[in-house]
Amino acid sequence: MSSPDTKGQIRTYLERVIQNAEIKDDDDIFENGFVNSLFAVELVAFTENTFDIEVEDEDLDLANFNSIDALVGFIERKRAAA
Repeated sequence: MSSPDTKGQIRTYLERVIQNAEIKDDDDIFENGFVNSLFAVELVAFTENTFDIEVEDEDLDLANFNSIDALVGFIERKRAAA
């Protein structure tokens, strides 16, 4: 079950960082050129700080962070495992 608040927080953050882009929930933000790989570090920090989860080495897979849907799923899995 996806939390609308989680998705909303992610969307708000991405829209603030990626200006003038319309991002769908399943758009690959890296593949579509919205952001570069250096942004991944910022996205990890945002995820840890905003959702109070720890991103561990084994979680550092671009597939966990490449879209709004992927990020929501990752956060929900981390919360369920806690």
